[in-house]
Amino acid sequence: MVCGGFACSKNCLCALNLLYTLVSLLLIGIAAWGIGFGLISSLRVVGVVIAVGIFLFLIALVGLIGAVKHHQVLLFFYMIILLLVFIVQFSVSCACLALNQEQQGQLLEVGWNNTASARNDIQRNLNCCGFRSFSPNDTCPASCVKSSHPCSPCAPIIGKYAGEVLRFVGGIGLFFSFTEILGVWLTYRYRNQKDPRANPSAFL
Repeated sequence: MVCGGFACSKNCLCALNLLYTLVSLLLIGIAAWGIGFGLISSLRVVGVVIAVGIFLFLIALVGLIGAVKHHQVLLFFYMIILLLVFIVQFSVSCACLALNQEQQGQLLEVGWNNTASARNDIQRNLNCCGFRSFSPNDTCPASCVKSSHPCSPCAPIIGKYAGEVLRFVGGIGLFFSFTEILGVWLTYRYRNQKDPRANPSAFL
């Protein structure tokens, strides 16, 4: 049977959802690993990563069950959800790739001011204090505070990595957004195909 038939569409859809399942478990595992080794103490950051992993896992589970059973309703909802995720993810990925240095700095400063626990993680891991300046009256968990040398601000250090991280996140996001639109196309194609093992006159 040439690729494009019922069996090929089913196998491709199952393989795609298995890939999504592995990615979702990887996200949950990375969040648990970061908490376990003390690299991340921000419950908000960990909660977002775990929530994204669980959401992706549920989507993959719906798609996998719908593909295996050729369930029309599950496949329809899977196709709609995947299309919405594609629109959001594609937009966010393009925004990450389009940010200039000034916009990156503004975005980092907003995040710095709104996440106290993540701010402490950054200061401790990068050995810096404050975003653009540091007052001796402020608390800082970095080891440089205990030394005689003045602590460096975190903004220049974070700025070195921000562009690379945003490009990496944007590239990964674009890659998975194209797999999602592929999943939408495969699901639409698969829903309108007849199962050759069933009654030829029936449409399942």
